[in-house]
Amino acid sequence: MSVCTSPSDEALVRRLVELTEAGLPLVADPWAWLAGELGLEVDDTLALLQRLQAEGAIRRIAAVPNHYRLGYRHNGMTVWDVDDAEIDRLGALIGAQPFVSHCYRRPRREGWPYNLFAMVHGRDASDIEAYRNQIRALLGTACRANEMLVSSRILKKTGLRLAAQRRA
Repeated sequence: MSVCTSPSDEALVRRLVELTEAGLPLVADPWAWLAGELGLEVDDTLALLQRLQAEGAIRRIAAVPNHYRLGYRHNGMTVWDVDDAEIDRLGALIGAQPFVSHCYRRPRREGWPYNLFAMVHGRDASDIEAYRNQIRALLGTACRANEMLVSSRILKKTGLRLAAQRRA
């Protein structure tokens, strides 16, 4: 029976998390590397990842660039007040722009009318302002108001780290 169809092996899953929590190494075949570290075949490793994703333990597997290391030192969270009935269409339009790293809907709050959020990154402040203007043009009359929240410093940029917890 494959390791991926047997009952959950907590030690194996914990090891997988520890190996991947800081990202996969930049190697020709990261899945083969991970399989080797886990002592599994590549197919079993991929099946385990798929199972954990199906169970909701892993939300997604994606490349996450470090914008700062790539020279993109300015970022802004653009926030938009758009009609709720149009937000799915507008969010898909904005999220598809190459300069938007993530785009999502948030509930409005008292004193805060914004319901569509889009993060943009640029090499300088003029880049992110230009991106904001491009989004504004795409939204047209659907945009009732907007702001851009600009980072003043970098805070925590990592998720939960099990390996660090175990050492503590």
